[in-house]
Amino acid sequence: MRLAASLILCALSLPSLAAEPALNLYNWADYVPQEALKRFQRDTGIQVKYDTFDSAEVLDAKLLTGGSGYDVVFPASSGLGRAIQAKALQPVGVLGNAANLDPEMLAKLAQIDPDNRFGVPYTWGTVGLAINRQAVEQRLPGVALNSLDLLFKPEYASKLKDCGIAVLDSPQEVVAIALNYLGRPPYAGSAEDLKAVQGLLAELQPNLRYLGQSRQINDLAKGEICLALTYTGDAGMAAARAVEARQPFEVVYRIPKEGTLIWFDTMAIPVDAPHPEAARAFIDYMLKPESIAELTNALFFANANRAATPLLDEAVRNDPDVYPPEAVRAKLFAEQLLPLREQRERTRLWSRFRTQY
Repeated sequence: MRLAASLILCALSLPSLAAEPALNLYNWADYVPQEALKRFQRDTGIQVKYDTFDSAEVLDAKLLTGGSGYDVVFPASSGLGRAIQAKALQPVGVLGNAANLDPEMLAKLAQIDPDNRFGVPYTWGTVGLAINRQAVEQRLPGVALNSLDLLFKPEYASKLKDCGIAVLDSPQEVVAIALNYLGRPPYAGSAEDLKAVQGLLAELQPNLRYLGQSRQINDLAKGEICLALTYTGDAGMAAARAVEARQPFEVVYRIPKEGTLIWFDTMAIPVDAPHPEAARAFIDYMLKPESIAELTNALFFANANRAATPLLDEAVRNDPDVYPPEAVRAKLFAEQLLPLREQRERTRLWSRFRTQY
């Protein structure tokens, strides 16, 4: 009996498989460079489990409910702000490679995350115009392609109706862009401001084909739509797919000259992460220039890592609609987390718009 008891005690004292270094990631599909993941696992001995979500709302629910079991999550800046308010995240702490980050991008993100305590910028970009150049120029010869007039002026949009216009199904982003286009603060909340947006959207409605999130990537590449208000990277992927398919047209992306929203995807650590030190090690690893450069070269999303710039493909780093010049950056406004009442007002406005088209 004593021998059996001793064997049991020895067995219980041995390290179990569950105690092996581990890291649980929760991210969009294909949004971490595969080679970087392999190097991280090889260099640290930490085994990575990669789960995916297909909407920001799913990630929000996981974070705000708690007990997700994830160590690193990748919220957009608006989701980051909600999670901070809910105390669902823990501070990232000191990172050895933090000096690689662009101070200008950190300052913009600080509007959501003061002092940059909880979120590390991963990628960033703008919401702008993805355009089938040949189709639009055929219908609107000589008209500037870098203007939201293409979308919001009925005399222009009506001429693009036949080739197809799509807009992001995202009230908080589109309403802010519409207010900025109208010369109003993008996060204004008065009844007069929202009425002006409602009128602008009502003029767009007859010429709009659909609202969507990712459908426009393939539709642009196939030539099924010719204008989309969408994300930088989505436009880049559409352009690449059009080239691969040898389409007789070119998909281009333009940042609106009137200014637009700059968005961030971030890396953050849930407050109840089971492996917080492994999480910090991973985030620091992704701040290495070679880790994030691979992602930007593949998906055309800009990153906030200044040290990675020399590693980017020349066509990417020199593209002013991926890495805009200073004069354009000055017109970019970051997301702000609105009071719940104002969020609901914008959502109601958007719901009315959705039912009309």
